[in-house]
Amino acid sequence: MNSDSSIFIGGKPFMNYVTGVVMQFTTKGADEVIIKARGKFISRGVDVAEVAAKRFLNGTVEIKGIAINSEEFQNKEGKTVRVSTIEITLIKTPPQPETKKPAAPTETKKEETKKEETKEPDATPETSNQ
Repeated sequence: MNSDSSIFIGGKPFMNYVTGVVMQFTTKGADEVIIKARGKFISRGVDVAEVAAKRFLNGTVEIKGIAINSEEFQNKEGKTVRVSTIEITLIKTPPQPETKKPAAPTETKKEETKKEETKEPDATPETSNQ
C-alpha cells in the first residue's frame, strides 16, 4: 500500500475529501484507502468515510477497520500536548453476482373470469324491418 491511498482530513471543504476518496477507488484503482484524522477533525473523518462508502460508492466499498490512538507533541509554548487520532480503512468489495428479481405475478384464472363477468355486454345489432 502506498501513501497515495491515504487521505488526511483537515480544514478544507467536506466534499473535497469525499471526492478524494471516490477518486482513489475509481480513477486510481486503489483496493484500499485510509482516511486519517486527528483532534477536532475526527468527526469529519468519520463523516467522509460514511458518505463516500454509503452514498457515492454504495455496494462497492466497505469499512475494513478503524484504529484509534493518540499522539504527543510539543505545542508552541513548549508544553506536551496529547491529541487523539483515527484511521478508517476502506476496501473494495468483490463484485456480487446480480440476483434476478422475480417476475411480476400473472393473473390467475379466477381474476380473468371475474374481469370478463364485469364487462358490459355487447350492444345487439339493430335489425331493420323492411
